[in-house]
Amino acid sequence: MFQERVLSGMRATGSLHLGHYHGVLKNWVGLQAEYPCFFFVADWHALTTHYESPEVIERSVWDMLVDWLAAGVDPAQSTLFIQSRVPEHAELFLLLSMGTPLGWLERVPTYKDQIEKMRDKDLSTYGFLGYPLLQAADILIYRAAHVPVGEDQVPHIEITREIARRFNYLYGREPGFSEKAQEAAKKLGGKRTKLYLELRNAYQEQGDESALESARALLAESQSLSLGDRERLFGYLEGVRKIILPEPQALLTAASRMPGLDGQKMSKSYGNTISLREDRQSIEKKIRTMPTDPARVRRHDPGNPEKCPVWQLHLVYSDEATRTWVDKGCRAASIGCLECKQPVVESILTEQQPMLARAQKYMDDPSLLRAIVADGCDKARKAAQETMREVREALGLTYS
Repeated sequence: MFQERVLSGMRATGSLHLGHYHGVLKNWVGLQAEYPCFFFVADWHALTTHYESPEVIERSVWDMLVDWLAAGVDPAQSTLFIQSRVPEHAELFLLLSMGTPLGWLERVPTYKDQIEKMRDKDLSTYGFLGYPLLQAADILIYRAAHVPVGEDQVPHIEITREIARRFNYLYGREPGFSEKAQEAAKKLGGKRTKLYLELRNAYQEQGDESALESARALLAESQSLSLGDRERLFGYLEGVRKIILPEPQALLTAASRMPGLDGQKMSKSYGNTISLREDRQSIEKKIRTMPTDPARVRRHDPGNPEKCPVWQLHLVYSDEATRTWVDKGCRAASIGCLECKQPVVESILTEQQPMLARAQKYMDDPSLLRAIVADGCDKARKAAQETMREVREALGLTYS
């Protein structure tokens, strides 16, 4: 609503692997060409499950940022920063917690699911219960319009929308709001003022959703409005309250099930990963020792590619001609398993080469990475401070 910003982050809990690249980073690289993007290292979030071993987080932060840059995230197009270096996240988290019902947090599907999956950890903590609220603060403080997520993460965006809606309802009331909004509308200028009011009426009287979207677009394009007037006019479209924290939209990403070395989804918890910047010798060894179809005990035994984990990697990395060669050769036992694996090895290494090249300059000169992050943190903090000024004012915490 305010800007078409995209916001996304990753928890700093270890080195990134090819599953992260195909599931998240490739999408980020595409989005940064379309939107102003804010990408952050969620080090506070990592503490919700790794509070007893912070050394893991410290090691991971800088490696993760190098991996992002290696994957093609461009600091000239995107803002890269570390969550804990923008303390306004914590302030908004605290203020939102005052009015967020406990039951909202307890019903987030991943809450009980993660406790069940991570029985080896004591997750009966306030921080773990509250992580969806911290996640909401991460999004709302940048007034992000879009948050790229898979379907399993949509409930987190929904609770963020509910939290924003509740905040605006509780604190968006303002004496003389309608009169101030009408005065603000005049600043749009002649024809735009008339169009805005017509679109508002079409939405409020007839429920015309397209009119609402057109009015929002008109406001987003206007350069003549102060932030306060913009908030009033967005709120005036839908009712009689300022929109201080706009509701974000989930930007659904295509499901990506990057297979691991054992055929399961690639995951550190399964020990079946290939790191984004793993060395050639290690990659070759891992692929060559992958399990194959159990029916192929000897070289001349025919097999079924659909029962072989290597085939799942061919579906990601090989072209149609190579997959046809593998399918026929496996079923007829005209190729051996090592022959079948070689195209996958070469494809992974080929994909990896530009990443290694991009990463090398940051490995050679870490000050380049520190400078990128310092600039990103400054930019992120300015945006966060702007939001917090409005939030404090709405809560009566300015004491001017």
